Amino acid sequence: MKGKNILIGVSAGIAAYKIANLIRLFVNSGANVQVVMTPMAKEFITPLTLATLSKNPILVDFFNPENGDWNSHVDIGLWADVMLIAPATANTMAKMAHGIADNLLLTAYLSAKCPVFFAPTMDLDMYNHPATQNNIKILSERGNYCIDATSGELASGLIGKGRMAEPEEIYKCINNFLATNKYFEGKRVMITAGPTYEAIDPVRFIGNYSSGKMGYALAEAFKNHGATVTLISGPVSIDAPQGVKLVKVKTADEMYNACIDNFHDCEIAIMSAAVADYTPTVQFDKKVKREKGDIHLELKPTQDIAQNLGKLKNEKQILIGFALETDNELENAFAKLKKKNLDIIVLNSLRDEGAGFNFDTNKITIIDSNNNITKFELKTKKEIALDIIQVLKDRINIDK
Repeated sequence: MKGKNILIGVSAGIAAYKIANLIRLFVNSGANVQVVMTPMAKEFITPLTLATLSKNPILVDFFNPENGDWNSHVDIGLWADVMLIAPATANTMAKMAHGIADNLLLTAYLSAKCPVFFAPTMDLDMYNHPATQNNIKILSERGNYCIDATSGELASGLIGKGRMAEPEEIYKCINNFLATNKYFEGKRVMITAGPTYEAIDPVRFIGNYSSGKMGYALAEAFKNHGATVTLISGPVSIDAPQGVKLVKVKTADEMYNACIDNFHDCEIAIMSAAVADYTPTVQFDKKVKREKGDIHLELKPTQDIAQNLGKLKNEKQILIGFALETDNELENAFAKLKKKNLDIIVLNSLRDEGAGFNFDTNKITIIDSNNNITKFELKTKKEIALDIIQVLKDRINIDK
């Protein structure tokens, strides 16, 4: 934490009083703290209190009305190593989710280039409202980290979920993130993502339902943990994380060639793409017209990318594969692990509700080459990416 720049955005919730203790935790650990408040947040805790503890003037307005000094939201966003919005009220989260920038905190959020954490707080019914839950989902899917609310007695007197996490928990969460953030610094990671499209003619193809969300979440997580990431992606409709080298491919053959070209430079390779197992033997130059009777399509196997990389990898490289199964899941995953010379395989089953293609969530089991099995509950794919990173980190520490 020492020397890190922490930007804390305080919105107008009763839990704002807890931020004084949180600032003290950050400052005592050697962090630099800058606080930006919404105008209404001043009704819950005074800027003087937070300025005294943070040792920096509190920013509320876009400019100082006495001398015209401009508080640049761009500079604030660039300064921060981490931005924390706490308390994050239903109103502030709604504006964050929908790009409304009507105060300095929100413009700083929209300008931030760093990881952003938010800690929701509100009454029970507000927290459970579909609009609030959808806004939390939107923010999480965009790569923000939710430090979830806890259950207990609320300001209204109701008992339920909606209490902001305690300062010690918030501090621990961000401290752990920053402590591991450099673990993969200097490491080169290659990740495949998305489907491949195997052309039948200029307008038709064989493909699958992969959205690429798992691979893109992994790319962002490794980038945030200091790695140099090359993302080899089939056709998807999501944007690559900033700072990640993106190699776009369409077919299984193109993905194979891109992997071969980049594999020798990487120390970790993660094969999360859903590569087509077969491709047409003949690709027609013109659209195949509808005719009476059946059409017969002959297919040939594509290159098994993971298996070929397993033959090429050296003792210093780690190769991770994925297995999406519909039956005999563990048996099939173990077979792939051995056959393809993988170090780790990530198994998920289409029989698990909320797992597989096109979901924002996944439920996985991780198996390593020492036959260790670790099962995880249903989580967002961004959370799953962090679980995979932790398992990999543990594996590296054991092998040292």
